[in-house]
Amino acid sequence: MTVRVTADQGTGVAVVTLDRPERHNAVDLAMARELGAVWRALRFDDTVRAVVLTGAGGRAFSTGLDRDAVVPQPASPYSQDDPLLAIGPKTNDLWKPVIAAVAGMACGGAFYLLGEADFVVADETAVFFDPHTSYGMVSAYESVLTAQRMPYGEVARMVLMGNAERVSARRAYEVGLVSEVTEAGGASAAAVRCATVIAGYPTEGVQGSVRALWAAKEAARERGFATAPHLISLGNLPDERQAELFAGRPRTPPRIR
Repeated sequence: MTVRVTADQGTGVAVVTLDRPERHNAVDLAMARELGAVWRALRFDDTVRAVVLTGAGGRAFSTGLDRDAVVPQPASPYSQDDPLLAIGPKTNDLWKPVIAAVAGMACGGAFYLLGEADFVVADETAVFFDPHTSYGMVSAYESVLTAQRMPYGEVARMVLMGNAERVSARRAYEVGLVSEVTEAGGASAAAVRCATVIAGYPTEGVQGSVRALWAAKEAARERGFATAPHLISLGNLPDERQAELFAGRPRTPPRIR
């Protein structure tokens, strides 16, 4: 199993942990399936009233889709399969509050998960970036999701600068991506504290509020997602050229801002 779930029936809080630390918690096809199954199962567990989502190992929350994952694509240019589209709680109809706790790297496809969390807590080691453009790839779904959490200019800079820059936890807090910054190693505990408070409130009011908040964002998200497959088909370099860019990426440290 690549996803661990621990639940405290006394507090009503479940902690969902991405558990591939040796791969920086990158999402392979097995983890994608497990995440969907976890969110759907939590819908039926009335002892769980709030959820914390985090990554194992401390070096990364997640680095998105595992580059070794083989995702077969249909020949038609009008169809595209993206396994990350089904990994989020909202996509799986879970309206219990989900708080993301981030330590280390959160990049690329990690925003599929962060974009469906209700809020994000990060420790001071957290950095956020989107490397797509560095590898000749279109940042489509990631851009739509982050544009709903950050000012346009901040999203544009992060997306267009690719691997050259990383957004620090402090800067992420300043622009609204992160709601709290803790000391190193403290994000999960802070997220659990918040989740415990929320889990103590009447369930119907909490879940109705989550659904209302999501409804405020849903129309823009759906329109953005509708254009994403076409932009990816038009703008992505062939896989072999992406692999060349990845293999030849510069080793100079990125700027942290």
